[in-house]
Amino acid sequence: MSDSTLLVIEGKHADQPAFVPALRKKGFVVESVSNGSEALARLGEGLRPVVVVVNAASLRASGKRICQSLRDKAPGLPILVILDSDREVEKLDADIILSLPFTAQKLVNRIRHLLPGDGKSNIHAGPVRLDVEKRIVRCLDKRTRLTPRLMLLLKTLIEHQGEVIERNALFSQVWETDYTDDTRTLDVHISWLRRAIEIDPKAPKILRTVRGVGYRLDV
Repeated sequence: MSDSTLLVIEGKHADQPAFVPALRKKGFVVESVSNGSEALARLGEGLRPVVVVVNAASLRASGKRICQSLRDKAPGLPILVILDSDREVEKLDADIILSLPFTAQKLVNRIRHLLPGDGKSNIHAGPVRLDVEKRIVRCLDKRTRLTPRLMLLLKTLIEHQGEVIERNALFSQVWETDYTDDTRTLDVHISWLRRAIEIDPKAPKILRTVRGVGYRLDV
């Protein structure tokens, strides 16, 4: 794991846990800075981390402003935020949010969810990470093995993330057929896919229905 460089933004308050030593012990190369400005400067100098860990609890902050700055500087960079136990989870632009307390191993497991693949069999959109070869999707602390059809469906949605795909077009592409008069099978597969990637499949936030049109992967 020596090539998995992390950028960790962590303060030095004695009453808050520090995770840099534990991450280094787990084999990560860690670039540590004490505030958001230093993090942006390191990115500007050419540092290319695989994940940014924002220990907002150690900074006595919500992490919201830092996340916004990081997104502006490096839009595709995965971000994990650590919050104090008594701080409400605001609308953070982060891929994963952890609230204290938790173990260092839990932090490592969540970071691994954000690590890039080999660029061939692994694709992602926001928090949705799909291993095409193994047909495994990781999202929001979930890990699910998909059927071949569900894998193709999710792969298509990831490749068109942010776009509305008409139901007939999506069905035709994934099922490789010109017959699109009955797309109820698609709707069933969408519901199965939501179970794999949504916190609440009945109130989806990622895989959206655009009424009368189709579906959109909203990340």
